Amino acid sequence: MSICPKNKSSKGHRDARRANWKMSAPALVKCSNCGELMVPHRVCKACGSYNKKEIVKVEA
Repeated sequence: MSICPKNKSSKGHRDARRANWKMSAPALVKCSNCGELMVPHRVCKACGSYNKKEIVKVEA
């Protein structure tokens, strides 16, 4: 059996609950090695480095 609501939720309560469900822009930082925008705490896709160390070899 599913849960039954005791009282009707008004349109204002319903819409206020749904107002916070939205997309947010991804956090981006500059790569310390090449200056390209990247997701923090990940290997840079442009140069393959993390924390100024080469982790992955990137083909040009």
